[in-house]
Amino acid sequence: MTIDNSLQSPNQIPADAARMYIVAMRLREPAICLRTNDFSETSQVVHFFTRSSGSVRLLAKGSKRPKSKTGGAIDLLGEGDLVFIPSSSGALGTLVEFTETVSHSPLRKNARRLNIALYMIELVGEMLAENDPHPELFDLLHNALARLAQEDAPMPAVLAYFQWRALKHIGLLGELKACVSCGIALAESQQAAAFSSRQGGMLCRRCAAAAPEKLQLTPEAIKGMVILAAAEAGKKVSLEHAEAMAVNRVLAYHAANQIGKPLKTAKLVLG
Repeated sequence: MTIDNSLQSPNQIPADAARMYIVAMRLREPAICLRTNDFSETSQVVHFFTRSSGSVRLLAKGSKRPKSKTGGAIDLLGEGDLVFIPSSSGALGTLVEFTETVSHSPLRKNARRLNIALYMIELVGEMLAENDPHPELFDLLHNALARLAQEDAPMPAVLAYFQWRALKHIGLLGELKACVSCGIALAESQQAAAFSSRQGGMLCRRCAAAAPEKLQLTPEAIKGMVILAAAEAGKKVSLEHAEAMAVNRVLAYHAANQIGKPLKTAKLVLG
């Protein structure tokens, strides 16, 4: 049976053809759970980050029942194989099935690891518009969570690298090699004094003095940014704890300004 979707909707076509239409609309993708909200006593609204469809919000009917296709309520950081029917009208899509394939139990057993992981998924959820695919960012988040779960993970460094790469991928990292105001090269960052989120990058000492919005940079933050820039160039580098924490504070400040509000998990991670 041939169906002209431009002329017929599922409500206008025969039942057997409608079933074919719905099956054809189903998508199967790897996904990570970013946020959940109760919809009813037995159902949830789940915000997933999928690899090919981007950020999607789905109604998971009956997901809180123990014998549901999800095996019970879907949790934050749940990662696995998602089958869903997307919405084309801006409303909620429909979750068909979710099978968790990656266990993040090591993250849930350690408060520090868990808080960093929750910060990561909150950052992604706030930065992305719905239905905007970012497969590279999905892979970055997947790999960052996997590394964070390892016993020897340098947690602040993992977060710093994730924030750096995520902001760069979205196009929000800003200018780091020259003063964003006057253009003077910040050789070895000796002239760097502050970071302005509103202006979009580093400021030299002279320009920083007149900037209404800025975050003063510590020596550790400057050194950490130089190290991360070197890592981007393919150099093997090491980020110390103090440098990583300083960079994280700068990038969290910048992300909050770009999003328009501080992330709820920021205080748990940065103090």
